Amino acid sequence: MTGIGSLKNLRVLDASRVLGGPYAGQILADHGADVIKLEPPAGDETRGWGPPFLGDAASYFLGVNRNKRGMAVDLSQEMGQELFLAMLENTDVLIENFKTGTLERWGLGQDDLSHRFPRLIHCRVSGFGADGPMGGLPGYDAAVQALCGIMSVNGEQGGQPLRVGVPVVDIATGLNAVIGILMALNERAESGKGQFIDVSLYDCGMSLLHPHLPNYYLSGKVAEPSGNAHPNISPYDTFATGTDPIFLAVGNNRQFATLCRMIDRPDLPVDERFVSNSQRSTNRDALKSQLEAALAHFDCADLSERLIKAGVPCGAVRSIDQVIADPHTIHREMVVNVGEYRGTGSPIKMSRTPASYRRAPPGFAQHSAEVMEEYALDSDRYRDVLPGLDPVEKPESV
Repeated sequence: MTGIGSLKNLRVLDASRVLGGPYAGQILADHGADVIKLEPPAGDETRGWGPPFLGDAASYFLGVNRNKRGMAVDLSQEMGQELFLAMLENTDVLIENFKTGTLERWGLGQDDLSHRFPRLIHCRVSGFGADGPMGGLPGYDAAVQALCGIMSVNGEQGGQPLRVGVPVVDIATGLNAVIGILMALNERAESGKGQFIDVSLYDCGMSLLHPHLPNYYLSGKVAEPSGNAHPNISPYDTFATGTDPIFLAVGNNRQFATLCRMIDRPDLPVDERFVSNSQRSTNRDALKSQLEAALAHFDCADLSERLIKAGVPCGAVRSIDQVIADPHTIHREMVVNVGEYRGTGSPIKMSRTPASYRRAPPGFAQHSAEVMEEYALDSDRYRDVLPGLDPVEKPESV
């Protein structure tokens, strides 16, 4: 099936589960790739990670699997492996996150596939990579947040380390997988050869530790939780106002001077304690006290609107429902609908080949018969390894 978008001629087999790999597959699908979601007989476990549910799938599954066609294959059987190889004959990119050694045990490992399909781009998402002291061990986002140090810098000052409230490691891993795939596609255009892409949650989690790792490399000081405050910049924190809290992200002296003028404290930028970011960071507690005393006279929503229009980065601290209802969210098309399905739009805005939203996430094995016919494969031959081969066809909105 040919799609629309910058990747419209790309065929992807997404044999990954949970979040990192499927998120990468969805990005490719949003931009036109024909992505087949290949699930095991039990299905992607995130289909059950709810409530809430739409049809047979939890919101968690729906969030990272749109624009894909759904198929299920039992790869543990010899005929399933034969079918997998037959599909790879017409595939540009394979995304998978099988436990290390599983594909190798089936004769479908990196070396086997690269020899048989020299143009194939094979992207493996794993917890820790295949080798090294932790090679092959399982990894989930929160556990990797703990292991790679993200939790150690997240939380209230003086408090216990906390998991970041969104799966930042999985998301970053998916993004890095897409970057690697696009790099490999670019190189293949010149060399004619595919390659193996090794993307691990652990590596990607460590890559997020800016500026904490550079700070440690230079100072040897181990970072601790600091609440909403930035370790290198001040004022860069949440501040109380006369109504709701506001986040001020002041990155230079000009922005600081503008802030102080607009809250009727033009004296602060010339105070020797606050004349530069270095001084402001050293005296951040005194500065916060001065700023909050002044901010107590202002309404958060009104002040944040006036400040950002004056060039001071800031924002009211908002809830999810407020973000969804915001006119700018709507203007940027960051909430999309396909029938009953509602999802988050692509943040990648392209002028000639924009993202498109063509299919809701698939029901389990929803497109198995369609894909088999398209690939000219004999459904009867492989029926024993195709659970849900003849499902009741569901409308694309489910």
